[in-house]
Amino acid sequence: MVANHDIHLTVRKGTVHALVGENGAGKSTLMKILYGMQKPDEGTIAVDGEQVAFHSPADAIARGIGMVHQHFMLADNLTVLENVVLGSEKLYGIGGGARKKIREISDRYGLNVRPDVLVEDLGVADRQRVEILKVLFRGARILILDEPTAVLVPQEVDALFDNLRELKSEGLAVIFISHKLGEVLSVADDITVIRRGTTVGTAVPSETTPASSPS
Repeated sequence: MVANHDIHLTVRKGTVHALVGENGAGKSTLMKILYGMQKPDEGTIAVDGEQVAFHSPADAIARGIGMVHQHFMLADNLTVLENVVLGSEKLYGIGGGARKKIREISDRYGLNVRPDVLVEDLGVADRQRVEILKVLFRGARILILDEPTAVLVPQEVDALFDNLRELKSEGLAVIFISHKLGEVLSVADDITVIRRGTTVGTAVPSETTPASSPS
């Protein structure tokens, strides 16, 4: 079974790029390839114009790609700080240096993350912001968000979109996976539509309505 074929995706710095398609269209498979979780049978990936090959998420992280999964990967019994530094202790240590960096990233992008709170005491939106901060802590310049609004209420969606605008204003790129076109029109700079594992069209939100999008 072929999950993806004839895929073309170009993501620009300082933009939110929405990847839109129905459930089962192949969006998540494509992102797993970009994040080194799955190896493609053919095709190429280029970062900053340089062709790359990812054999694991560590390879993708080393090239500045981070992913926030739909199902969060945090340990409830650890603090935010402990979750963020886990596996990346060499970057800023596990104490004051890491705490300072977390607060710096949180303030810079309006994430409102408190490093010493237990994750089990956080709501869904706060956990998602911890996941975003976690990939930024590792140096991500390209963020992949897999259906990030699926677990949020409308007010939390608005807050997330504010965070994404902060990220792109700093020159980061965000790949936003969704099956809700109406939702992404309010935050995306570019939209790529994927169906049955193939990109079938691209659109610019300012020129697009839900009824006029590629289908």
